[in-house]
Amino acid sequence: MTLYGHFRTRADLIEAALMDALRAGEETLSSLDLAGDARDAMTRLLASSWELVAESAALLTAAEGVLPAGRVRELHAEPAERMAELIRRGQEQGVFRTDLPTTWLVSMTHYILHGAANEVRAGRLPPHDAADVVAKSIHSVLTS
Repeated sequence: MTLYGHFRTRADLIEAALMDALRAGEETLSSLDLAGDARDAMTRLLASSWELVAESAALLTAAEGVLPAGRVRELHAEPAERMAELIRRGQEQGVFRTDLPTTWLVSMTHYILHGAANEVRAGRLPPHDAADVVAKSIHSVLTS
């Protein structure tokens, strides 16, 4: 009862919780050192991103079930832009592929991160292996 005094609907509650998790995640991600070689910076970003996704996987699943299409992606705009900037820098350094649109490469990283969370939740990917699987998968997508 108390929660619904603050939130009109379950969707409002879940969106507020997701926004709170994203704010906390933004504090973590914005403090990362992404200087230097784009491949190394990407590895650092993916390690932190995986930790955040793993922590909030259930919340993300709930959000995808009740929020309008595209809203979850909209709420991830800041982390997505950080990833896009790093991919563009890697393309300029000649270490990331340039034959696919940056927006597609960002989407692929998003899909892999969230797909890994689903695999862990389903018991098909051991949690202790997930960060390495995510990093290797995304690096393979980013390089040709």
